[in-house]
Amino acid sequence: MEENQKYFPVPQPDELTRKEKDDAMGGYLMMFAALGAGLPLPIINLIASIIYYHMNKSNSLFVKFHTYQALVSQIPLTLANGVCVFWGIRIAIFHTWHVNNFFIGFALMLLVANILYLVFGIISAVKASRGRMYYYWFFGPMAYEKVFLVANHVVKAPAVNHPPKSIS
Repeated sequence: MEENQKYFPVPQPDELTRKEKDDAMGGYLMMFAALGAGLPLPIINLIASIIYYHMNKSNSLFVKFHTYQALVSQIPLTLANGVCVFWGIRIAIFHTWHVNNFFIGFALMLLVANILYLVFGIISAVKASRGRMYYYWFFGPMAYEKVFLVANHVVKAPAVNHPPKSIS
């Protein structure tokens, strides 16, 4: 790598191992975590993505990019889903809260957003499994900047082993 290079080179598909491709694909599959658990709690997906990112971020820049992009793109949708679930619970429990046009519109908008997120998540997972970079509209450039910018990486000095200090 050149000394004045601003970004690390983007890995090409033939430079990646099968494990790296599978680990990157797994970041997008975390969106199905709550479906697999059978729970209607949107936070389960986010927790699974956070854990998966932290477990795999040191594998390679390719894996770190895809797991980070999957994680940060999930945050706004998870928050919106949480609001909808909380709002729906309030309607079910309290008699002063009623289903109104705002709730119906919000829930329908979220339904469309979740379907789009699933579609793009599947596309991203397939691209990652083939060793391809796939950039989401807003989150892709942000993830690229965080992962591939050389200035974001701390260069550690190599560890040096020393003989024991004499006891005398």
